[in-house]
Order: sequence, then C-alpha cells, then structure tokens
Amino acid sequence: MSELPTTGGTEGGGSTLLEEQTQTNPNYTYEDGDKDRFSHYVPKDKLMAAMVDGIPVKALCGKMWVPTRDPDRFPVCKNCKDIYEKMKG
Repeated sequence: MSELPTTGGTEGGGSTLLEEQTQTNPNYTYEDGDKDRFSHYVPKDKLMAAMVDGIPVKALCGKMWVPTRDPDRFPVCKNCKDIYEKMKG
C-alpha cells in the first residue's frame, strides 16, 4: 500500500493528509440520441471529441447525449436554433 503525501510537520502540531480524488464515473445522465431526430448546436471541438471518444456533450437546448450520427442528415433543433439566434444578437 502506498503512502499518501502529507503537509505540515510533526513538530508542534499535527499534519494534514492530502488525498487526490478523481471521479472515474461522473454523475450525469444523457440520452443515446436515437429517439431524437434533430441536429443540436454544440461546440465543434467538443463534438469531435464526443464522436471519437464517446463522451457525452451538452447542446444549447440542454440535451445531453453521445452523438453518433451525421448531423447534416437531420433538421436543426428549434430550441438550439432560437438560443443561438439570441446569442448572436
């Protein structure tokens, strides 16, 4: 068993144990996207990472899913489009 690093000394007081916490299974829910036949607006860099690595992305409308299909084959989500238009000004 490996020893975790500590801060502080043993002179005149205690020490604080440092623990590195990593979350290997984040707490979020997402859909597979099969029921929804719309293209959603997400940042391009996140879209590519999601398609390559299978990581869920969050669209402007709030939908969270792992994209697996060509978005050019589907109409744009009305909510995403409305939000995007408001952001553009």
